[in-house]
Amino acid sequence: MTTAVDERIERIVVLRALVLGDTLCAVPALRAIRRAWPRARISLLGLPASRELVTRLSCVDEWLPFPGWPGLPERPVDHAALPGFLAAMRDARWDLAVQLHGSGQIVNPLVQQFGARHVAGFHPPGGPVPAGGLFCPWPEQGHEVQRLLAWCRHVGLPVDDGALEFPLRPEDDAALRLAWPAWPGSAPYACVHAGAQLPSRRWPLTRFAAVAEALHGMGHTLVLTGAPSEQALVGELSGLLTARGLAHVNLAGRTSLWTLGALLRGARVLVCNDTGVSHVAAALRVPSVVVACGSEVSRWAPADAALHRVLAKPAPCRPCAHADCPVGHGCALALTVEEVVQTLHRLLATTPEETRCPAACAS
Repeated sequence: MTTAVDERIERIVVLRALVLGDTLCAVPALRAIRRAWPRARISLLGLPASRELVTRLSCVDEWLPFPGWPGLPERPVDHAALPGFLAAMRDARWDLAVQLHGSGQIVNPLVQQFGARHVAGFHPPGGPVPAGGLFCPWPEQGHEVQRLLAWCRHVGLPVDDGALEFPLRPEDDAALRLAWPAWPGSAPYACVHAGAQLPSRRWPLTRFAAVAEALHGMGHTLVLTGAPSEQALVGELSGLLTARGLAHVNLAGRTSLWTLGALLRGARVLVCNDTGVSHVAAALRVPSVVVACGSEVSRWAPADAALHRVLAKPAPCRPCAHADCPVGHGCALALTVEEVVQTLHRLLATTPEETRCPAACAS
């Protein structure tokens, strides 16, 4: 294989310090790096939200904690840890440091400080190009997976179809049975995920409750999901369902990342906001209806538009840069319950019950 780096590469560090869904979207690029240098040790600099996923990715050997960097919004900067972090990066003697975090406007100067023999990644279009010839302009259009693969193509790495990965194991099913002893049972079930990291990305709970009632009427057992930090939010949704007389299972805060995957794999459908769980469903080929409030749909929507229906209303402020909408959350309120329910009917009528991809579940 001929790449832009034609010498021996033994140690690679990749910066992708973002949350779960963003990390899943980087997996095809990480696979390409692994194929190019199969014997190299590949380390991913990431946030805690990505650590559990990275432990099962065959294209990454280790996860390293990222202490943040001034100007990045994903986590507060641990200023006390920065000097030691930079010293450890330099001491690691990386052969290649790859910036897959984004355009590089903020983080390229950071990656340059790692002291790697080769530094690569993206640079802002029209902005300064770091030396070495291993940088390409950040694509400002297209899906996130394809944006990241643009760098792989630029340096001559072999790329594949861009499929996501979520490696499940038999023990994940066993752990799920402990959380929900009745699983899998005989009745089809639908997962409803009303949380999202930012309030601006959340559809109203009352509308999720109305959609859940429609799913119940279609013969589905209702299962509510959410992270431990979302237990109060999901508890409020649970109360709305109880008030409607709807039996349901509340698993918010009771599943790990992998038991959540096992749960989704057996679901008939997922209804959720545009958040990390939608990318897990895409990796496992679970039919989904995604309510996209504020996000950039062309960048983050699952690639299979037949299996995953993304509903979004136009707004002049999309993509939203706010944690809380300052202008009345019109993009969320414009989407009606009826539209979501009609989309669910069409999706379930055209999607076979067995759509899962066994390869996506293999460890």
